[in-house]
Amino acid sequence: MKRSLLVASALVSTLLVQARAQVRTPIAPIKIDSGLVAGKVLASGAKAWLGIPYVQAPVRELRWKAPQPIAWEGVYNADRTMPECIQILRPHDINHYFGEEATSEDCLYLNVWAPAAAKAGERLPVLVWIYGGGFNQGSASSPIYAGSELAKKGAIYVALNYRVGVMGFLAHPDMTKESGHNASGNWGFLDQIQALRWVQKNIAAFGGDAANVTLVGQSAGSMSINNLQASPLAKGLFKRVIGMSGSTFRGGAPAQSTLAEAEAQGTRLQDALKAKNLSEMRGFSSDKVVTASQTGGVRAGQIIDGYVLPDSVDNIFHAGKQNDAAVLTGSTARDIGTTVPIRAAKTLAEYKTLASQMYGDKAAELLALYPASNDADAVRQAEEIGRNSGFTVGARAWAREQTRTGKEPAYLYILSRVQPFTPGAAFSDFNPATAGAYHMGDVPYWLGTYEAFNLFRRTRDWTAWDRELSTIMQDVIVAFARTGNPSTRAAQFMRYTTENPTRIDFGDTVKIEKLNTAGMDFLETTPAASAATGRGGRGGRGGSR
Repeated sequence: MKRSLLVASALVSTLLVQARAQVRTPIAPIKIDSGLVAGKVLASGAKAWLGIPYVQAPVRELRWKAPQPIAWEGVYNADRTMPECIQILRPHDINHYFGEEATSEDCLYLNVWAPAAAKAGERLPVLVWIYGGGFNQGSASSPIYAGSELAKKGAIYVALNYRVGVMGFLAHPDMTKESGHNASGNWGFLDQIQALRWVQKNIAAFGGDAANVTLVGQSAGSMSINNLQASPLAKGLFKRVIGMSGSTFRGGAPAQSTLAEAEAQGTRLQDALKAKNLSEMRGFSSDKVVTASQTGGVRAGQIIDGYVLPDSVDNIFHAGKQNDAAVLTGSTARDIGTTVPIRAAKTLAEYKTLASQMYGDKAAELLALYPASNDADAVRQAEEIGRNSGFTVGARAWAREQTRTGKEPAYLYILSRVQPFTPGAAFSDFNPATAGAYHMGDVPYWLGTYEAFNLFRRTRDWTAWDRELSTIMQDVIVAFARTGNPSTRAAQFMRYTTENPTRIDFGDTVKIEKLNTAGMDFLETTPAASAATGRGGRGGRGGSR
């Protein structure tokens, strides 16, 4: 009973905080393809339409089916955020705790933010946010993903919910048969695609330009965008992409299942539920389905299904069959945390020993590519190996393959700025003393949402430079969305080429650095015996939501 009261109290507190943030003047209804929708002006001055349903609720007979169109009569009041999709909720004492949200299968809603003066037909650049969370968690309504700040910079910002976990990525032989496409399982990607179709049909009514849509996402959201760039179903739905710490190229992502492998997982869930058929599986409550998937060891994730993804992303890009889009992608300096063992080296001897443990007879090659002659060199090179591992490998592969077979340019970044943690701030999943520039640590800078970390307790003491860096990075996003070139006065990018491979480093300063191509090639192609690779969509420490 005590726990229930604590949860209820936390939920009430969250709702009060959200209510204060979302207040203000109602906005007269506008017409979209499904009906009339009304929004409101927020305290920030931005206009917002929160919780617009973009398809029918995927419940009952629509569970594990492609999203279906929706329409309504009268005025839909989009004045509050709606539930996140079914998922396991996170504890309150972790680094990325941003408040409680209701969860439901009825979750396919999106939020729209617009500048105060935006009006229909204005043709402002459009940013569409796709959240991360390992394809198992995430919410378009989390305060860390809010769009007010980028809207104030002159963009229309859309954040969408998509199905996750077994509700979003479960395949089954009978689902494949009934689909009409001989495929099943990538429901979450189909949700994303349907939301992008919604943007194409409706964003002009909010002041956006449907011909100038930029996808933005982090971790599993970035992997989603990489998949969308490879998917023929997403052709014509966007012009540019920004991927933060996640791609589906070899070395940068979890392995994707074949349809047969994924269908076997669906059959496994049916057995765990003791269900006679698919219809019976759709009749179980969502909590029973999720519980059965956990106890039954059922895995659900990205699938090369022959429909959403006709082949691997590597092969699609190699053949030049991707949706040609300008790419801005990168990672954080400690994206996979301290889990690259060589990072523990404090002396030259330790550096050589750990290299040998990780790479065996290939260690000499690694040491030649990252040479060290003293203890200081060893520490610096060990950290550089860590910076160039995991998600960094995937980001470079994305930029490289787009450059090789596409006409649109690619740009790379890395964020090395370490957030200023409040002394004494403690988290159950995260050690601020060793976190460095951790996985997802760049998101509050890109989106201008850094104050979300202090909503419930003080965990960051943001400095003048952190705020300035956030402004610089927000300006980069908006410049890229407007023109396809991310350069601004404060951040001058160089286009990625294999002849002159560079990335911009957002750290205690903003600077260009040249890549160690041979060293990164080694890390991309040579598996380490015990190094974590950053695969799996979440990586690092600190969460991806």
